Amino acid sequence: MYAIIETGGKQVRVEVGSKIYVEKLEAEVGAVITLDKVLLIGDKAIKVGNPYLAGAKVTAKVEKQGKQKKIRVFKYKSKANERKTIGHRQPYTCLVIETING
Repeated sequence: MYAIIETGGKQVRVEVGSKIYVEKLEAEVGAVITLDKVLLIGDKAIKVGNPYLAGAKVTAKVEKQGKQKKIRVFKYKSKANERKTIGHRQPYTCLVIETING
């Protein structure tokens, strides 16, 4: 059984036991959270929402919170002697999918 959920403005295909990295969620490590924006559930028969499935839920356990690798952002304007380098590290939440109900 699998499901397609929406979190952080992105759609993710999940299965029970899978580990996913999503945009940062405000939850403690070890907490169990419920994701209710389920777009599709696939098993022997596929259930599709419009846009979300009513009553469908995915529960996940927060495994860790962290930051991704640093990316370099370089701003440059020609003929103006204007250069600027900054870095950015995007925060994320690692989830382990426990159950899919729907």
